Amino acid sequence: MSDLIRLLPDHIANQIAAGEVIQRPASVVKEMMENAIDAGADKIHVVIKDAGRTLIRIVDNGKGMSPNDAILCFDRHATSKVRSADDLFALTTKGFRGDALASVAAIAHVSLQTRREEDETGRNIVIEGTKIKSNEACVCPVGSTFDVKNLFFNVPARRNFLKTDNVEFNHIREEFERVVLAHPNLGFVLVHNDVEIYQLAPGVLRKRIVDVLGKGANDKLVPVEEKTDIVTLTGFVLKPEFARKTRGEQYLFVNDRYFRDNYLGHAVNKAFDGLLAAKNFPGYFLYLTVDPKKIDVNVHPTKTEIKFEEDKHIYMILLSAIKQTLGKYNVMPSLDFDQESSFDLPYSMKNQPVVEPEIKVNPMYNPFNTTSSSGNSKGSSSGFTKAVSAQGFGSKIASPEEWENFYSIEEEVKSEQGVLIEHDEEDSNESRECLIKGKYLITTCRSGLLVIDIQRAFERMIYDELFNNFISNPIESQALLFPVEKNVSKQEASAWEEQRQMLSRLGFQWEINDSVLSLSAVPSVLVQETILTCIDLILEEIAYKTIDKGDIAHLIVRSVASAAGRKKQQLTGDAANHFIELLFACSEHALTPSGKKIMQTLTTDEISNRF
Repeated sequence: MSDLIRLLPDHIANQIAAGEVIQRPASVVKEMMENAIDAGADKIHVVIKDAGRTLIRIVDNGKGMSPNDAILCFDRHATSKVRSADDLFALTTKGFRGDALASVAAIAHVSLQTRREEDETGRNIVIEGTKIKSNEACVCPVGSTFDVKNLFFNVPARRNFLKTDNVEFNHIREEFERVVLAHPNLGFVLVHNDVEIYQLAPGVLRKRIVDVLGKGANDKLVPVEEKTDIVTLTGFVLKPEFARKTRGEQYLFVNDRYFRDNYLGHAVNKAFDGLLAAKNFPGYFLYLTVDPKKIDVNVHPTKTEIKFEEDKHIYMILLSAIKQTLGKYNVMPSLDFDQESSFDLPYSMKNQPVVEPEIKVNPMYNPFNTTSSSGNSKGSSSGFTKAVSAQGFGSKIASPEEWENFYSIEEEVKSEQGVLIEHDEEDSNESRECLIKGKYLITTCRSGLLVIDIQRAFERMIYDELFNNFISNPIESQALLFPVEKNVSKQEASAWEEQRQMLSRLGFQWEINDSVLSLSAVPSVLVQETILTCIDLILEEIAYKTIDKGDIAHLIVRSVASAAGRKKQQLTGDAANHFIELLFACSEHALTPSGKKIMQTLTTDEISNRF
């Protein structure tokens, strides 16, 4: 019987390694940019065609390579950054395993032009699937230029699994932003299909973050700084009011290397306890400097997961530093005896409209009249009945009629406080509807009481109407007297423009200049106070989530309906009955477009069990 185990050919081994390192075009961009940084470049130019399918070009002004190094760099496990096993525990470079270029060359057509400063001519090498097609001298500037064409040309299954150009380029942009945020002292350019997306000049960290997020980000940032023997922490957190429902603006770096860590991320989230609305996540850009000997960056092929020797101590330092920062810059609530407490509103009430108090005056009041309008003696300067003023405070005994008067006053007070806003006085055999705190509509049904969430019900009705009309005709638009403006990041602006046709059909008209989205018209279902909410909801769906092309229309219409449903509604009398009829006319009246319950039934038995 012959031997079964044999060594894999190099080209197969390289393709297997490529499956671990090169998952999509964004992986190529990340590896090549990091190689350029390790080569000492201070200017890196990235050119993308068709989201990386056709071309990925990385141009740098680094040290360049000799003719021999230019050939050797495409061999597996060839690296200039590790000489001994001890070097693995003192890494200061991005790459170290020497598998990036070999993996890329195994699944693409790659050409390299490179020259060192001391060389008169450079080297031009062309490789297709690990096979060298040409190797000749050329004239080129100092540095290196890598062209990666026809990615996955010999791995059709992997190419077929790539998403749309929009999704793949968002991944490229994400990897690009992670690298540029880690190195604000370097210059970067990103071009996609001949359109310049980023042109970033070297500068300080705060400016780099603002360049990536948009010019409105400067006022959102709160600096964090802490220095200990274990870790040095610098960076910024976003103010609580700018928290998002997605985790898009959360960046952790260690020794200028981006990484993901749920444990340390939990420390940041915990520092914001009590400051964020429900299901919102804080934004942060935090940079850790740790002794390289106390971390292991080789626990994942893409080097995005890192193991810390003193992770528990770093957790506590991170938590303490952020809490201290929030308090120092008056972001966290504090006890201030000199502050007027009436203006210290809780977070949940900050966005509620201010209601001017009403002063009620009784024009019939006469301070010299010793009898009330009902003929009863006041007995005191207060306006209470004898049942209130005498019980427990005097010898007078209140009559049953006065106690009945007391309870009628209590019901009036409850009504003014919003416990019972509206109640239809009809025959007891007919249905009754009442509105509770402007949020819930309660009506009788055969089995008991039906409680309807008004906002969610409106969201469902608006969604059905919009989506049915959207399929056949553009949605009615309303022009704004004054444009509504919102600062957006490069990613948000690009995502909004990519959906131009669909958003225009929904009734939006806009311009984007210098990271400012200016809306001149919006769908007619929106009112002024819900426009910015609608923009936020749409951007959360199209800019920060990976969604299928067939779901885009549903998600955008759902966002518009959700924002429009937040408009305050007045439901009294016949309007409440008509509202219920419209809701039950919907094809799906029990759930919102996002799957939340619209109504709940309280049976007679359930009500009885509470007594």
